[in-house]
Amino acid sequence: MTGAENLVSVIVPAYNAASFLPKAIASIDRQGYHPLEIIVVDDGSTDNTAEVVRSLPSVSHYFHQENKGPSAARNVALKHAKGEFIAFLDSDDEWPVGKLELQLGRLRADPRLEVVLGRIQYISLPGAMKLDLPFETEDRTLTHVHLGSGVYRKSVFDRIGLFEESLRYSEDVDWFMRAREEDVSMVILGNVTLLYQLHAGNMTREMTAERSNLGIVMRRSLERRRSRGPGRPVQLKPWSFYDETGRTRVPSPDNSSRKPAL
Repeated sequence: MTGAENLVSVIVPAYNAASFLPKAIASIDRQGYHPLEIIVVDDGSTDNTAEVVRSLPSVSHYFHQENKGPSAARNVALKHAKGEFIAFLDSDDEWPVGKLELQLGRLRADPRLEVVLGRIQYISLPGAMKLDLPFETEDRTLTHVHLGSGVYRKSVFDRIGLFEESLRYSEDVDWFMRAREEDVSMVILGNVTLLYQLHAGNMTREMTAERSNLGIVMRRSLERRRSRGPGRPVQLKPWSFYDETGRTRVPSPDNSSRKPAL
């Protein structure tokens, strides 16, 4: 095994994440996967995030930047990532055991696949907002646009580009819209691949419809599709198209309102 072959680069953006980061990194360690590099980008934290990172021996690389938002933090890591595969984990979330082997198995089995996603399980911690979502199961799972639920071939970022740094919210929706416009090969598994933790400090807690940037993201997508030629814009495949279980309940982000804390 040489170079980047089979190497997974896990990108962890962190902002004032000292209290959550050890558990997030531990959930990566529990995957038991090798070879792997963990890249933490500190987005201008004012707590002791840097000190906590130094205490975590499995972190491969640490970068600090002034506060620019999660898109900029992820882009810094992507520019330094050496892996053939990319995975994301926000510093206040966790991965279930077996996530990497499951999703990497699908990517290796089908060289045409570029992105393998999965279900998200929502876990409410003290102080969390109450959610009104159409969960698929009693354990509060569903499929939605969350970068941390996927594993990606690094080559897909060469094709689609990095994250839009002008967006502090809905940057994930923007990237997936661009991916769908380019007909990226994706699949959504029936397995839970992300434990999304709701708590009093969620970045999206105070997000309003106006601040979400969803209207901007949708308008940009429409303009890109219209620019490809006369007539009606290219119709995108619905989010449910990628779901191999057929259980998707949340509509595609381009025809739904973004819920708080998503």
